[in-house]
Amino acid sequence: MEEVTKVTPPVLERRARQRQPTVSVLKSKLKQGMTCSVPRVRSTLTGFFPVVRWLPKYKLREYVWGDLMSGVIIGIILVPQAIAYCLLAGVGPIYGLYTSFYANIIYFLMGTSRHVSVGIFSLMSLMVGQVVYKEMFLAGFDLNEDSTASGPDVFNATLGANLTAGKLHTVELMGLQCGKECYSISIAAALTFLVGVYQVVMAVLRLGFVSVYLSAPMLDGFATGASFTILTVQAKYLLGLKIPRHQGYGTVVVTWFNIFANIHKANLCDLITSTICISVLVAGKEIQERYKDRLKIPLPTELIVVAGATLASHFGELNSNYGSSVSGHIPTGFIPPQVPSFALMPRLILDAIPLAVISFAFTVSLSEMFAKKNGYTVRPNQEMLAIGFCNIIPSFFHCFTTSAALAKTMVKDSTGCQTQISSLISAMVVLLVLLFFAPFFYALQKCVLACIIIVSLRGALRKFKDVPAKWRASRNDGIVWLVTMSATALISVELGLMVGVFFSMICVIFMTQNAKVSLLGRAKDTDLYEDLDEYKNLMAPPRVQVFRFQAPLYYANKDSFLKSLYKAVGVEPFLELTKRRKAEKKTREMSSKLSKANGDKNNSVVTGLVQRELAFHTIVLDCSAIPFIDSTGMATFKGLVSEYKEISVSVLLANCNTSVIDALQKGQFFGENDKDMSSLLFHTVHTAVLHANSTSAAAESRLEDCVV
Repeated sequence: MEEVTKVTPPVLERRARQRQPTVSVLKSKLKQGMTCSVPRVRSTLTGFFPVVRWLPKYKLREYVWGDLMSGVIIGIILVPQAIAYCLLAGVGPIYGLYTSFYANIIYFLMGTSRHVSVGIFSLMSLMVGQVVYKEMFLAGFDLNEDSTASGPDVFNATLGANLTAGKLHTVELMGLQCGKECYSISIAAALTFLVGVYQVVMAVLRLGFVSVYLSAPMLDGFATGASFTILTVQAKYLLGLKIPRHQGYGTVVVTWFNIFANIHKANLCDLITSTICISVLVAGKEIQERYKDRLKIPLPTELIVVAGATLASHFGELNSNYGSSVSGHIPTGFIPPQVPSFALMPRLILDAIPLAVISFAFTVSLSEMFAKKNGYTVRPNQEMLAIGFCNIIPSFFHCFTTSAALAKTMVKDSTGCQTQISSLISAMVVLLVLLFFAPFFYALQKCVLACIIIVSLRGALRKFKDVPAKWRASRNDGIVWLVTMSATALISVELGLMVGVFFSMICVIFMTQNAKVSLLGRAKDTDLYEDLDEYKNLMAPPRVQVFRFQAPLYYANKDSFLKSLYKAVGVEPFLELTKRRKAEKKTREMSSKLSKANGDKNNSVVTGLVQRELAFHTIVLDCSAIPFIDSTGMATFKGLVSEYKEISVSVLLANCNTSVIDALQKGQFFGENDKDMSSLLFHTVHTAVLHANSTSAAAESRLEDCVV
């Protein structure tokens, strides 16, 4: 007999890692955290206010021109947008200017990004407006713009007019009688305070990981669906219709129904103005995009439209002559600060959560994106603190929720912005308007503001063109985008966000439950094993099945793993064992009949379990694509080894990472003191195959010796 050479697998010795006791770790961290010294205080203050670090190093000659140019341009863009987005937020125009002013100042002091523009954002304004209108509706305020009773052709009209016997409807708040405008900004300020508190708490508790559940396709779909909602909400201003904003689900459907039901009441003056303004704004945007390489600064199209429309409305007396809705009186200066109403906050606790998550997710992602583009780093946790305080502090000054805005950030980057000095200059531009120019916008028509909002949505609405490319690149991402966009547009913005998050998670779970599996073959004269279905010129190892499962193995996909394995190797151990037992029983019965026929008096028949020759003697599980397993996954491996052992098939593991090995050791997969580790676990597939063949050859050799 030829001597069988046994393959000895290479030995890799794990490093011994001693974990410190949890109590001692907590004690050291508490001691480090409670230690107070001058360098620590200085480090904490400079970390909390990054401006203290970079401002003394400011290169005046190199940076000042770019910061000045971008700051002035952003300020010019901010003014009309600040007034316009108040239509979305359901508050007076002055509060948009306050929000833009304070947010820029605070982010200048606390932000770590050099390019991010923080302030009013259409999506945040819409979400604030949803809450404001809902609470005003519940408080009994008439949601019509001009406080007139709703007509019979309008769904969801407020029951009870705002005017009762000539007396305005008011609500008592903080000991004072609060009218419509007062109550709306009180709701927005209380909501903004809660949003800021949530964001600061998330920063302190290091909960920034929450944003990882907001995938890029989901955020794109959410922004597109919200943009369609914004377009729908603003459409009534283009036509000059006096209909209230719908409360509840299905805003898009109900609002369009109301618009078409009341289309005969459209204001011709507003319609003509809207047509002209949209034509000018779109033309300006197209020229800007086509000649952006030649134009050193963006065209101030919004400011030109606002100025021209205001002059036309003022001298044409469009409000008195044609009934066109105008912005109304915008006061100069600042309103005294006021503590947000804590009485309103219990009703707003849940409403503030999606705003807090979306606000910090957009801010952190934009700051990291532009930091990478321009070659510097940001601190995500400090960004969360900064945006949190950009909401907490302004809430005392009659402001609403803010966030980083992509369009304005891109303008800052393209116009030579170097530091957050540009934000300070933008705030000064807004301050000039607040102190001197605000009253001049009295005659500005609301339809003009709606045009500015709608044209600013072009980028988000153009995402529809990207759907085929998304679908081709990844069907999963395409489906997530479509579901999130549809839910946001057709149900509600808040539910659309929840649907998007949960559907994204379901898609991930579905992918793990339907993971790719494959049988592997060996490339000639190499130790490389790859998928037999994907690559040519591979040869399956003789009498060994090498199986790869490309997903984590845990409780949710355990059954999928087993079904895939049984199907791939063609043998299910329980069924094979059942077949053998049936064959054994049949053999016993036949032997018994033969013995009776031959007149055997003892009737004693000795039969063993019928052995059926299988095409393989070993299954090697390539675990290189299994990142982790849980206790269910470990039990599944244990079950496989014992079940296949009953039909004389060995199961070996190869290419396991250390986390999988640790889980198997904790579950005593390798027996007591890991005594079977060397015969069950291998560092490469090839080593496992060689070991399987040598062990099988040795067993066959022993069997032949016994027969001889």
